[in-house]
Amino acid sequence: MVAQFLDIITTAAFLYVVSSGLLLVFGVMKIINFAHGAMLTLGGYAALLCTKAGLNPWLGLPLAALIGGLAGILVERLAVRPLYARPLDAILATWGLGIVIGQLITLYFGRGVQFAEAPLTGTVNVLGESYSIYRLSVVAVAAALGGVLTLILRGTRLGLETRAVIMNEDLARGLGINSRLVRFLTFTLGSALAGIAGMLITPISSIDPNMGVPWLVNAFMLVLVSGHSLTTLVVSCLVLGGAQVLVSAYVNPILGGLTIAVLAAIILRIRPEGFARA
Repeated sequence: MVAQFLDIITTAAFLYVVSSGLLLVFGVMKIINFAHGAMLTLGGYAALLCTKAGLNPWLGLPLAALIGGLAGILVERLAVRPLYARPLDAILATWGLGIVIGQLITLYFGRGVQFAEAPLTGTVNVLGESYSIYRLSVVAVAAALGGVLTLILRGTRLGLETRAVIMNEDLARGLGINSRLVRFLTFTLGSALAGIAGMLITPISSIDPNMGVPWLVNAFMLVLVSGHSLTTLVVSCLVLGGAQVLVSAYVNPILGGLTIAVLAAIILRIRPEGFARA
């Protein structure tokens, strides 16, 4: 029971880190960034570069954020900014650029499966159970990221302007807020968070050009259920991530991989607003 409880908490932490950047972009820009999976993959390869260079694996964290952020700047300027008024076209454009990024990764690194060194190894005793130190450390990282994002959104001018754009962009513009700059900064931050998430998931996953795809699917469903609230995202990750762990343990791991998508679809059918007003 202790191990399963820890699995639920750590799985929720991974899902939160993966989904938070996507949720920020969705909240401000009202589009789903389907290049998010490619940004995750870039973060994974940033970790691989650190491993090959013999560097401390934790240095992959700022490197992944930098690479993801730079990729986000390019995607926002080339694909998203010209299509602000056409959100469906913007979604399709991010999907296409995500494919392009994946192909560029394949050209440079090949299609082979590779592995990066974990920042932490070994286990620790938790209530009589040996559990991965690294998975527990990701809970701390997820909590820190959540705290920083909350501080930015609630304690800075950028956060105030971002919340204003989320609630009513036309009114925000009327008050003199540069919504285009807010969109740009939000998309860049969301992409940097995707890169960080990609680096963090590499110790529990192999690295290949398509590693971000399954994580993107789950993040997409979690964001739809959560709306644009970081708090409801935590709830969604705990509930749906916990269900995934339990189904994988007691029913079938393959069905476990489908759990988040299926449950999210059911929740949205019953409550179109998901957990946003729960």
